[in-house]
Amino acid sequence: MGRLRYPAVIVLCLTQLILVIDNSVVNVALPQIRHALGFSATGLSWVVTSYALVFGGLVLLSGKVGSIIGPRRALLIGVSIFTVASALGGAATTPAMLIAARVLR
Repeated sequence: MGRLRYPAVIVLCLTQLILVIDNSVVNVALPQIRHALGFSATGLSWVVTSYALVFGGLVLLSGKVGSIIGPRRALLIGVSIFTVASALGGAATTPAMLIAARVLR
């Protein structure tokens, strides 16, 4: 049983790395995002804030979801939603579309 822990820890670490890299990329790209999509200064803050608000709420809920559907299934569903939302965010053509994609992440 201890043998199965190391791959699980590696998967969790890689998942966390993806989240950190995503936030870093978005924060570095904020000036280009503002220019390309025509964000206002206050609207641009929602790109970061919307993600943080939803992420904080889902952290509280994730334990319950994991106990209901199983931790592996919950992680796979979460990573799948994150991947689709990342693709939508990358293809965003309007500020509202980008913020909606960030909320889904």
